[in-house]
Amino acid sequence: MGNSLKAILAFVPSNKCQKYLLEDLEEMPVDKMVDLSGRQMRRLPVHICSFRELVKLYLSDNNLNHLPPELEQLQNLQILALDFNNFKALPLVVCTLKQLCILYLGNNKLCSLPLELRLLQNLRTLWIESNCLQHLPEVVCELSLLKTLHAGSNALRTLPPQLQSLQELRTIWLSGNLLAEFPAVLLDMPFLEVIDVDRNSIQFFPSLAHLPGLKLVIYDHNPCRNAPKVARGVRRVGRWSEETPEPRKRSGAVIEISLEEKPLLPPAAKTEPE
Repeated sequence: MGNSLKAILAFVPSNKCQKYLLEDLEEMPVDKMVDLSGRQMRRLPVHICSFRELVKLYLSDNNLNHLPPELEQLQNLQILALDFNNFKALPLVVCTLKQLCILYLGNNKLCSLPLELRLLQNLRTLWIESNCLQHLPEVVCELSLLKTLHAGSNALRTLPPQLQSLQELRTIWLSGNLLAEFPAVLLDMPFLEVIDVDRNSIQFFPSLAHLPGLKLVIYDHNPCRNAPKVARGVRRVGRWSEETPEPRKRSGAVIEISLEEKPLLPPAAKTEPE
């Protein structure tokens, strides 16, 4: 009943209803964090943008498809969660938040990313999984401090060669795409630690033994004829792996979740920037 009432109130644009939804949130929270996830909101209450010292803003699992220009006032924001909404385009106001370290955009309807994303030069973690991307936007390759890229469950067939310029990138998740070949650019990225190409259409894997930083490669659920060769100590998850049989399901025990990864916890427990 409570969820139904919130859903009804979200369609009513009165200040009184919005106040109910925000549970009387009228002052800057002491922990500099606002979590409005799962409220079925269709618009962000503008007065939230007056909390200029805000560091974390969670808007996951709503019905948002735009953001107010007043969001630009949140110049101290480091974490912004917009996943599980209805965005068909990334609001350009997000690209004005230059202190952002972690940006969650997964499970929307994005077919591209704006060139203005290059302004987010402090971004370390970007989640763009479960969207409508047929190509990895080249602007991602201009995020020089990016360490973790989640681009799974899209329709990617290739990766741009410019990705090689991301020398801080350590983890790339590409599960559930349309890759018919192992992306050649990854062979020239010796600093990568985790490569996930699970659930693609890769038929042959080149040797990855020359990648000195590699710690884990997930290649399960591909119609491959061979397992990728790796250096001693590198963990492999997939067919013909010496270390483990083909897993029945993806397990969080495969690798320890780092500070950059999105844990399967309530939004209030999402990751902190370094």
